Amino acid sequence: MGRALLFLSCWIFLLGWIHECGSAAAAAAVPGRSKFLAEKIVAKAAAVEINTSNTIWRVSEGFLCATLDWWPAEKCDYGTCSWKDASLLTMDLKHPLLENAIKALYPLTLRLGGSLQDRLFYKVGRSAQRPCSNFVKQQNSIFGFSEGCLNMSRWLELNSLFQRTGASVAFGLNALNGRQRVSKGVYSGSWDSTNAEDFIKFTHDSKIAIAAWELGNELSANGVGTTINSRQYATDVKSLREIIDGIYGDQIDRPMVVAPDGFFVAAWYQQLLQSTGPRVLDAVTRHIYNLGAGVDRHLIQKILSPTYLSQEAGAFKQMRDTVSRYGPWAQAWIGEAGGAYNSGQHLVNDAFVSSFWYLDQLGMAASHSTAVYCRQSLVGGNYALLRTNSYNPNPDYYSALLWKQVMGNDVLPATVVSETYLRAYAHCAKSNSGGLAVLLINMSNSTVYSVRLKLSGFAKSSKGSSRTPRLEYHLSAPLTDLQSQRIHLNGKLLDVTPDGNIPVLKPISVDSKQPITIAPLSIAFVVLPDAKLQACTIIE
Repeated sequence: MGRALLFLSCWIFLLGWIHECGSAAAAAAVPGRSKFLAEKIVAKAAAVEINTSNTIWRVSEGFLCATLDWWPAEKCDYGTCSWKDASLLTMDLKHPLLENAIKALYPLTLRLGGSLQDRLFYKVGRSAQRPCSNFVKQQNSIFGFSEGCLNMSRWLELNSLFQRTGASVAFGLNALNGRQRVSKGVYSGSWDSTNAEDFIKFTHDSKIAIAAWELGNELSANGVGTTINSRQYATDVKSLREIIDGIYGDQIDRPMVVAPDGFFVAAWYQQLLQSTGPRVLDAVTRHIYNLGAGVDRHLIQKILSPTYLSQEAGAFKQMRDTVSRYGPWAQAWIGEAGGAYNSGQHLVNDAFVSSFWYLDQLGMAASHSTAVYCRQSLVGGNYALLRTNSYNPNPDYYSALLWKQVMGNDVLPATVVSETYLRAYAHCAKSNSGGLAVLLINMSNSTVYSVRLKLSGFAKSSKGSSRTPRLEYHLSAPLTDLQSQRIHLNGKLLDVTPDGNIPVLKPISVDSKQPITIAPLSIAFVVLPDAKLQACTIIE
């Protein structure tokens, strides 16, 4: 390692503390040391290879997605009740910060669903005279709650919010309606679609835009609460397709049909696709809670373990290959991903440390041909992007916002050379034709990486200008406290403005000839606006 690299700068301001550089053998003392940082901090060179000849995938415009759930305030896990008024039936739809937060992520896909969608009926049509009440605890019932009800006045209020914010909606329908419970965890019979059909028709006739209708939640293979066999599920999905075709006809903006929103088992998904056949399912969805239970004391260690996080790559690949082979007409979606199940863990899944998992997931999903990735949740539980009731953003909200602002839809292959704790993902830049955007994640607690980008496969003789400064967005936790619910951007605290708006995320400009310096336990988005990549050039 040359001295020019080791002495990149005598003082680097990245994490809210000042790091004094030294030689390779010596490490600097760090004032106000965090318990998450190692005793010795070293500098190290690293390289990221990016093949720019062709893009490998294009995510959908609505790739970034978040969920809204039906859980009432009485939903508790491990003695903690974290949902409060986050239910779709009770949340404050006129809170200005909620509205501004959704607008800032435009175009955001919102998936409305969760376990209790399969206990929900719609007070409309042939069910208009049924008594309508909220979910209440019921010990011996599936999911531990009684049946609940969505009345049409609330449905119109919800859609007023979606229309004001430009959100795209995927609605999860009750797939257990009409089935008979024969024993604990076992339901038999076919889906009774009459209530769903009345609801879909009301929605269509009310000119409410729906991007997708989804059938069921976590009822496939290793289902939660109960399981439906794949052939019966295929029959029910075909019924939903017939309803959609009958109501929407040949509309250009006809909603997609999506299923099963469950946990992935290749044989079950294969059978579903083979049994439905072409022109039935438009997207196949699975859920991810790869960190384990929300009560797990080792969540932070899992999040900061590259080896542990990489295990999910196998599931992404298997899902991609299953859809490609047995249902090439369908997209692959992540319909729900909260990291840790049973509402997550406070000061982990709602803290800065979660962004290492979340952004790695977004990068991994996009590089494995995933069209949409839905985060559980926008509001509610301990894994939400926004804090329950106040709607103040948690760190992952700002991470999502930067992804939306910087990373374009076209994905490029990126490889980190020989460094396990440094992750890299590359896309065409969002707002610069021909530009390059790179996400760098430093999971090391002891290494300041000095990163060089090695671009190959140029389709043009000109490789772009090195004179144009690159743009950098460095995310870090205040005082490197990974359990903080606050976040720094380039050393400055991000917070909503006094008038309740989401702050503007501004980069710093850096000489493109210099390597990218990324501090321990931090994340950086880097944009080369003048890369002039033909694969990323928009032809007018």
